Amino acid sequence: METAGEGPGPGAGRAGATGDALAAIGTGAYVVDGRGTIVAVNTVAERLLGRPAAGLVGADAHDLLHRNARGETMPTSQCRMRPAFLAGRPAQDDGEWFEMGDGTLLAVAWTITPYDTGTDDTSALVLFHPREAAAEAPGPASAREGALDELERLALLAETTTQLTSTLSVDEALRRLVTLVLPRLADWAVIDLISERDEVWRTKVVHLEDGVPVSRRDLEGPMAPVPAESPMPLSRALRGVSSTIAGPDTYERAPDSGIAVEQRKLFEATGMHSAAIAPIRGLRDVLGALTLGRSEQPDAFTTADLTLLEDITRRAGLALDNARLYQRQRKVAETMQRYLLPQLPHVPGLETTSRYLPAPDASHVGGDWYDAFSLGDGDTALVIGDVSGHDLDAAAGMAQLRNVLRSYAWSSRHESPGRVVERVDRAVLRITDVSMATLVLAVLGTDEEGRWTLSWTNAGHPPPLLVTREGVAGYLTDGGGMLLGTGTDRPRADGSTVLPPGSTLVLYTDGLIEAPSHPIDEGLERLRRHAAVLAHRPVEVFADELLRRARPADNDDDVALLVVRVGARPEHVERHHSRG
Repeated sequence: METAGEGPGPGAGRAGATGDALAAIGTGAYVVDGRGTIVAVNTVAERLLGRPAAGLVGADAHDLLHRNARGETMPTSQCRMRPAFLAGRPAQDDGEWFEMGDGTLLAVAWTITPYDTGTDDTSALVLFHPREAAAEAPGPASAREGALDELERLALLAETTTQLTSTLSVDEALRRLVTLVLPRLADWAVIDLISERDEVWRTKVVHLEDGVPVSRRDLEGPMAPVPAESPMPLSRALRGVSSTIAGPDTYERAPDSGIAVEQRKLFEATGMHSAAIAPIRGLRDVLGALTLGRSEQPDAFTTADLTLLEDITRRAGLALDNARLYQRQRKVAETMQRYLLPQLPHVPGLETTSRYLPAPDASHVGGDWYDAFSLGDGDTALVIGDVSGHDLDAAAGMAQLRNVLRSYAWSSRHESPGRVVERVDRAVLRITDVSMATLVLAVLGTDEEGRWTLSWTNAGHPPPLLVTREGVAGYLTDGGGMLLGTGTDRPRADGSTVLPPGSTLVLYTDGLIEAPSHPIDEGLERLRRHAAVLAHRPVEVFADELLRRARPADNDDDVALLVVRVGARPEHVERHHSRG
């Protein structure tokens, strides 16, 4: 994190973005990192404290500013901000003092809320203003029970921005939106969304019961089309016309549309006496509407509340727009990836299945792949590989490498896997866009005695795992060599073994075993133990459970998995010759 007097570092861009966000806040504001160090301030804070930004940024906020009524420094154990900061929850207080640059005290009211700076560090936003100023000029809404003062409104909007922009899941964004507005603004939150096919769906109807959000599933579900001319509040909001305050009497007249029928039902079922309804607008289209309702809180909504609600829905619209765009891109990318992966061949005596899980970030495509294809003479080629990268370039490189490997494997099908991969390695740098890759090429067949045999070569990839029917699991570590794309031209080794009847061969990519917080040996051992436990399960269940149990929770990579279980060799399939 950049501090005063230092040059720009890796966090300079994020610090700049944080500073831009603070500049728009009309009260004193500063951001502290997980250690309590000030990382950004706005000009209002500089003016109120009589301290330049250079004297604030990089300093410990508690040591520099917090004082008791006598001007004495306070131990951190007495700091009222600290418990909320450590718990990552909002808090406020109107009875504290900050020390100004000239040594005098400033009586302040403050609000603290979690703040997303775009890093993994825990950060918080502190908003403050002089207490005397707030006492001399209270806002008209502050006299109403349950109303938010200006500082609380600013804190809510800041929290809304950080909460909604830090997720790319539509469902999670909606859940966070409900949590933000209940119970601070209302007793009920209702979210109606318009799908890409212009269908309206009542997605959320939530009420707090003993502090716990409870969904009214009976009130959720599909809605009638949005009427083109209806003057009713929700219809106008869903067309993006305006925000409106409504009550039960609004829908006492004969309904002019199916939406009005549902609104009357909503007011009757919830007991709301006042509702504020605002459109949720994206960059190009209206995405839906947010309705806040009060049934227990006695005050009705006012036009001042509509201003705050519109600020909230504006932020919600941008977050939902981004989440929807991300999900569309993800769907297209996953579809492309699955088209690139092959259908597995049907081989008598073999049970095969495969799985592909995309990385949880990037564009959800990558260089992991599996393959299986017939080589004739009863042999089957099995491949697992990983081209470096997690983007469309990696997916395209994967497709190129797979095609080259298939071609060489077929044309050299009477040679060992090691010789085939030697040819592939020489071709990688010359006729593909692949810079680096790992793979295992294995050939499954039978020997003269009718036993299943496996020969393989490993180009820098995690070793195959063999699990017997009795649950003895071990890695096939022979046949190892350098990864592809290094430019070396060394002969590649081969490994071979006989597969016991009922045994299961597991080929996988490193996303199944690697995680930033754990050593690779731990991942390998975890995979081995889970595979041994699952040895008796059907192959489809084996694959699903192995992914669920062995994949690290903090995995950030895609995973390809190929599972082959051998059975009895059908008598009518004969082995003509061995590879060598």
